[in-house]
Amino acid sequence: MSARDLQQPAAVHRAAEHDHVSALRFITCGSVDDGKSTLIGRLLVDSKAVLQDQLAGVQRSGETDLALLTDGLSAEREQGITIDVAYRYFATPARKFIIGDAPGHEQYTRNMVTAASSADAAVVLVDATKLQWRDAALELLPQTRRHSLLVNLLRVPSILFAVNKLDAVEDPELAFRHIAGALAGFAEAAGIAVRAIIPISALKGQNVVESTPGWCGYEGLSLLQWLEQLDVASAEADEPFAFPVQWVEKFSSSSDTSQGRRVFWGRIATGSIQPGQELKVMPGGQTAKVAQVLNHVRQPAEVPAGHSAGLVLDREVDVSRGDWLLAPDAPAPLLELSATVAWMDDEPLVAGRAYWALHGHRWVKAKVKRIVHRLDIDTLAPGEAQQLEPNAIGHVELALQEPLPAVPYADSRRLGSLVLVDTASHKTSGAVLVR
Repeated sequence: MSARDLQQPAAVHRAAEHDHVSALRFITCGSVDDGKSTLIGRLLVDSKAVLQDQLAGVQRSGETDLALLTDGLSAEREQGITIDVAYRYFATPARKFIIGDAPGHEQYTRNMVTAASSADAAVVLVDATKLQWRDAALELLPQTRRHSLLVNLLRVPSILFAVNKLDAVEDPELAFRHIAGALAGFAEAAGIAVRAIIPISALKGQNVVESTPGWCGYEGLSLLQWLEQLDVASAEADEPFAFPVQWVEKFSSSSDTSQGRRVFWGRIATGSIQPGQELKVMPGGQTAKVAQVLNHVRQPAEVPAGHSAGLVLDREVDVSRGDWLLAPDAPAPLLELSATVAWMDDEPLVAGRAYWALHGHRWVKAKVKRIVHRLDIDTLAPGEAQQLEPNAIGHVELALQEPLPAVPYADSRRLGSLVLVDTASHKTSGAVLVR
């Protein structure tokens, strides 16, 4: 794979029947001070999504500080860093966008993981001024590698590399050629499917909104033009039906639609449902048929995967918040899991410890049976480990107190993910991806 192979949008096919007007949710990530907040500020300003009074509020010494458009916490403005994920919204004639500005500091990797778990695309920024760009065999920054691996593990559908601050180096074309080559080599070794590697200047605006043909030897689309063509993550409609119960409405005021029975509300995780279909309750094991499917405004309707719905069953069965309603052909619930873990707690993960595991809306106890290996982000090779330190990625085996309808994350982004929570501090400790 070469950098030039990634310049052209040949892999982007816009099917006529696909709804490309759907909002694209994407995040910016990468190492500290790579220009993520400035890039988002540039996108907002150049797409006319910022009002004049907002621009006036981010002036420093007569100059517009684009990063202040997203760094909203007082601590962020004081320290000049991003701490929490800041979401911003803007639109172009082609589509709407929801941007998540993820922090670059290693200690805030947990916030980046949260943002990436629901993203349709990830823009990984690379600061050209921090690299030995004259060297064709240059080394990438550890956090660039870590964030790239994380968004790939989290199955973010589209990943783009944006090489920033090329306006600040002596030979932008040579710098981009060497950095793009290093990124392409890293992506190929890591098994990361990259949609594009784009040279940009977030500060000056080159190749951000409008393309700058020939700059750095690049003739492809601008970053925004690429984002306008990417697909949103498709709903997992072809998987067996799975529905995590979030709320049980015991006495519905809309008796004309619920027929006086309880309504089970939640968001359809996978598959589709129609009245008359049979469901089984997990963990209870009872079965019932669907009497009605209600949409978010309590009207009988067909509700697709990924949207909220209310289900009315043809008979009363024992169903509570946290239970799952599953299709009869759904995979059997599991009591043991082999999983990839992105560890986010300050306390290291060690074998033998027990945590709360959250899957859908169901909480169960999970014990770490063993740590299989730890991923070395520099060599991408698994290595032996007795524990996983904060922000480490590893392969572990978990034993569950109660079975969960989990499936491999490669098959279902929704059913294949769990969260581990410390039983004492109640901190979110790890993001779990079922292998």
